[in-house]
Amino acid sequence: MSRASINSSFLYIANKPSGGKAIGVRTARSHRALAGVLRKERQVLIKTWKLPAWAVNEPEMSLKDHAEFDAQLAQLLDRGVPLTEALEVAATVVKSTNQDRVLRLRSLIAQGTSFNDACHQVGSFDEVTCAVYKAAEKTGDLAGACRQLSIGAKRRLEVSGKAATLMIYPCIVLSIAFVAGLVMMTLVVPTIGESMASSGIEVPLFTKILVSAGLLIRANIMYLLGAIVLLFVGAFLWRSAMARFAVTLTRNMPFVRDVVLEQELTRFFSVMGSMTRSGIVLSDAIAVSSGVIGHPKLSRDLQRLQMRLIEGGLFRTLIEQVSSLPLATRRLLVAADQAGDLESAFDSLAKDHAQNVDKKTARLMAMLEPLLIVILFLIVGTMILAIMLPMMNMTGSVL
Repeated sequence: MSRASINSSFLYIANKPSGGKAIGVRTARSHRALAGVLRKERQVLIKTWKLPAWAVNEPEMSLKDHAEFDAQLAQLLDRGVPLTEALEVAATVVKSTNQDRVLRLRSLIAQGTSFNDACHQVGSFDEVTCAVYKAAEKTGDLAGACRQLSIGAKRRLEVSGKAATLMIYPCIVLSIAFVAGLVMMTLVVPTIGESMASSGIEVPLFTKILVSAGLLIRANIMYLLGAIVLLFVGAFLWRSAMARFAVTLTRNMPFVRDVVLEQELTRFFSVMGSMTRSGIVLSDAIAVSSGVIGHPKLSRDLQRLQMRLIEGGLFRTLIEQVSSLPLATRRLLVAADQAGDLESAFDSLAKDHAQNVDKKTARLMAMLEPLLIVILFLIVGTMILAIMLPMMNMTGSVL
């Protein structure tokens, strides 16, 4: 969850210690809670206006910010720095747009609020993170929990970066090919074709078709550009539906689906490692961790596993029935459960699947590159062929 439902956003006016007035937007549970937060900053609240949800655009903390925030907290708490002071330093490692959120978190903790509850109140801390913080507060190892969350976040960042590269590279190459083909189709081919026709050179049928198509596009270029703009606007407005369609498509495409599954498994085992090391019960950890997975079959299998664990089943027996997990992964988990060392197994599997993402992404990129070259040749080569055919006919007639 990105923001706690008990919070509201307020536009406020307050008196500053220097005598001037401060105007800003803050998130708080109530008018009284906001006044308390400002009082800690030596400001006196004068007036507030509760803002509707759509009028608030407070930026969320990115995964990179979460990784840096948790790494900084782990480092300072390990050295015995009090939590409020550690948070003051941690506010400097996140983006400036999120520093106010961390300082509000510090203010709530200074007032006696638990770390987990404070994270819920300021928002932008997901269910997994809050669950780990809550368990760490009970065990007294908040530094270790922050370290595990940071490692998991950095691992997920690396995997996301590989996925972004895999998607962006073909899009850039195909966009360049489309623009180059459009320019040649509307400017180069019609100009050369008309010039040859006016000179009495016989123009092949293939070239005539492309010249006619180029002239048609040129005559209606504004309509074409308008249609492209409308497509971009539509893609932006329905970006959620487009994203779901893209994810569904990649999960069913040959070769790509293997990379997607490895990414899902890396996220799952990273979260499981963080949660189990914080002392969270295995069934609860699976219930929360399955929420980070978008793979339908894997998610259903894990939810079924969690329910059967609650009913009293043995993990080592039930995990064998999760057919969406690779066989080697299931056997490793069975051995780890028998040895009583599931936490290390989850970390090890997260690393292994992250390495598999690297290998399969590199393999897929190696396959995509020649395919993209072929597509480029078909687009640009068609235009070049339309230009070369009349020249070859002219050379043949001269000879």
